[in-house]
Amino acid sequence: MLHILLPVLVIAAPISSEESQVSAVFRNSKKLDARIGNGLAYLASHQSRDGSWGGGAYARNVGITGLCVMAFLSNGDLPGEGKYSNQVSLGLGYLIRSTRRDGYITNEGANMYAHGFAALSLAEAYGVSPKFPALGEKLRDAIGLIVRTQKPDGGWRYTPNRLNVSDLSVTVCQLQALRAARNVGIKVPKQTINRAVDYISKCANPNGTFRYMPEQRGFSLAMTCAAVTALYVTGDYHSEILVNGIEYLLNYAGRGIRRHNYFYYAHYYGAQAMFQAGGKYWKAWYPKIRDDLVRRQRGDGSWKGDEVGPAFGTAMALIVLQIPKQYLPIFQR
Repeated sequence: MLHILLPVLVIAAPISSEESQVSAVFRNSKKLDARIGNGLAYLASHQSRDGSWGGGAYARNVGITGLCVMAFLSNGDLPGEGKYSNQVSLGLGYLIRSTRRDGYITNEGANMYAHGFAALSLAEAYGVSPKFPALGEKLRDAIGLIVRTQKPDGGWRYTPNRLNVSDLSVTVCQLQALRAARNVGIKVPKQTINRAVDYISKCANPNGTFRYMPEQRGFSLAMTCAAVTALYVTGDYHSEILVNGIEYLLNYAGRGIRRHNYFYYAHYYGAQAMFQAGGKYWKAWYPKIRDDLVRRQRGDGSWKGDEVGPAFGTAMALIVLQIPKQYLPIFQR
């Protein structure tokens, strides 16, 4: 999905009277739900006949399809249940058909980013709708591939093999899928998780930020959000690098949401991290990203979505906005 995450310059955006009005209005849950409903309607109307989502270079992408399925699951829609049950069933069917015999969930141009998001989606769906045909079998195959292709340095990268080096972004995608699978009873070797956590720790900076690879300098907000989320899903709640990371994100939130590269990707993970931290962390983060997403929503109900496209952006935005519902097992504390 994304190909590289580099350090970025973050510029503060001034707070306008319009922004203050948005915040006041969208504390009203009914009006926020209406915005969410518009986004879900957009996704429903832009699903391909084969059940997939995505356009352009990301057409029929299994990762984007997985995220779109999760956006509906976050609303409580399940196969056979809910307003968008048909969309969920079609999306899951597409992911199942796209899972190869070796467990790799892929199509034209998809890589391990896409596999990670797709596998996470299958795990979340299995947790709430385990009787969907072939879902459990394909999920086990997909998780088995992740375990087998962990690289010697403890992480993962674009291709499903043990060659070359890893990067933090792809590694986090696989870790979330592994945790979601373990939540629904699929065995994941402890050694796999421990080696991945060790890789994440090598990407940490002393100030709480994280870099894309251990040998690189600098940091990005996206990588910091992703790494903190990954540490939480592995059961790390008190390590020094976790505490440093969550405090950095709290300080970032205190300065206000700002425009930066990979905005939706960053806040998809940032919101998860702060929700797990709870208390002052969640209160500092969610109202700001909620209001910013409301302002960014377009007239047709979609969000632009970084450089990946509106299906990606809309799914990411909807997942963030619906985290408080806690319908998805991965988001439950």
